[in-house]
Amino acid sequence: MVNLLRFRRPVSPGTVAPASGSVAQTPSVDLHAAVSSISQQASIVGRASAEVRGLMDDTTKASRQGVQALGALTAQLLDVHRAQSDIGTTSSAGLAAVQRVKEAVEGVGSEVGQVMSTLRDVAQAASGITQIALQTRLVAFNASVEAHRAGPAGLGFGVVANAVKDLAAQVEFSAKEIMRTVEMLDTRIAVLAQELRHDPGQTQQGQFHRALVDVQGAVASILQASQRSAAICTGLDAQMTAVSGDLGQTGRVLDAAMTRSEALLDVSEQLIELVTTCGIETEDTPYIEAVQAASRRIGTLLHEALGRSEISVADLFDEDYRPIANTNPAQHTTRFVALADRLFPSVQEPMLALSPKVVFCIAVDRNGYVATHNRQYSHPQRGDLAWDSAHSRYRRIFNDRTGLASARNTRAFLLQTYRRDMGAGQFIVMKEVAAPITVQGRHWGGVRLAFKF
Repeated sequence: MVNLLRFRRPVSPGTVAPASGSVAQTPSVDLHAAVSSISQQASIVGRASAEVRGLMDDTTKASRQGVQALGALTAQLLDVHRAQSDIGTTSSAGLAAVQRVKEAVEGVGSEVGQVMSTLRDVAQAASGITQIALQTRLVAFNASVEAHRAGPAGLGFGVVANAVKDLAAQVEFSAKEIMRTVEMLDTRIAVLAQELRHDPGQTQQGQFHRALVDVQGAVASILQASQRSAAICTGLDAQMTAVSGDLGQTGRVLDAAMTRSEALLDVSEQLIELVTTCGIETEDTPYIEAVQAASRRIGTLLHEALGRSEISVADLFDEDYRPIANTNPAQHTTRFVALADRLFPSVQEPMLALSPKVVFCIAVDRNGYVATHNRQYSHPQRGDLAWDSAHSRYRRIFNDRTGLASARNTRAFLLQTYRRDMGAGQFIVMKEVAAPITVQGRHWGGVRLAFKF
């Protein structure tokens, strides 16, 4: 409680000040109106501060997401850089392999030339054999003629001559076959030699060498592209490092601005509370008085439940929040939820009729756990995150700045201003007044009453 002094008009020069103990006759400023105006201005400042804080919170989250995305992109870029390095190494190895193939093919081409020379030697030898066989056949023919003339005396000689003639014919045939085969081989090897030919002085090279040159050029292009890509990745890495540093600095600045905005919001809330504690009624007074009455009523109901042994002290103050399977947002249960479901609606639901501005009224334990919400926010989850977040708010823990402050407040009341996410990108600025719930001298939690401006 603070003492407010009446402001008096200053005494004009030449005017006699009133005697000590006498009552001044100058009119005083209407403090009620002045303090009410302060309350209204503090409320306006609080609303603006809440909106600014909400926007900065959104910006901070976006900045952090940007930092995370940039970090992921940097990691991917490093992977690309490593892949490009591997491609470059493989391409270099490919170029070396193609060069070895070219050298090997050139060696094969030389060997093919020697093979062709050997085949020509074989063809010449076969031609000589053919000539010898032809001459042998002529000699054998003459011998057979002479044996025929000799009559019986030359019969044996004639048999030998005929045999030699037949053998010579076979040799001649074989030699000609060898020549035909050699000619075929020579033609084919000549084609192969043409394909394998590599003459640095000629513009027209063999097809095989042209293919090797094409492969070599393609691998060289891959290597060059890999090197250019690696250089680009290096430049991008440096740029992203700089951007990451800028984002980090932005995040730190936003955190500092957030701290200052919270301080401004705290000042506006303290001003409103200060005005209220002066005994001057403001637009928030009905909500403050209502939430204080609700907190006393719930404290009484819990006290009576303990007296009837409907629940133990340990169960009433249970903080073992057990997750409910397959819920998103996560829901939990405790040992006092059944009692809360039975007792709290009789206090919470009538509070919604206090004013059209009221958004919700809930009792929370000191950790922000909501066992029983208003019926309109207590629908079973459907599996749609956006819908469930807005319509399935019971059995959940709200330990954000506003929720935890209301849950752990032990003063007569706590008035806060904040921006609430209504989903689909819609936000509203609200006030919330909270009063503590005490059971058997122990702080159990508080009642939160939220209402629109």
